[in-house]
Amino acid sequence: MAVASVSKITAASPTSFDAAIQEGLARANKTLRGITGLHVIEEKASVTNGKIAEYRVTMEVTFILEG
Repeated sequence: MAVASVSKITAASPTSFDAAIQEGLARANKTLRGITGLHVIEEKASVTNGKIAEYRVTMEVTFILEG
């Protein structure tokens, strides 16, 4: 029987929401082992001079606990 944990993270990108998700997952992979999925909870953007300056996502990353 496996036991999982969920970690909430926020990531940002100047390019797109997808790039922010990829950036967040890449960073989580450096610290967490056994990632099995993610759930994007929220998408936001900051605006400067009428244009999107940064795309931001908050997501939950699920991973299996070892041992």
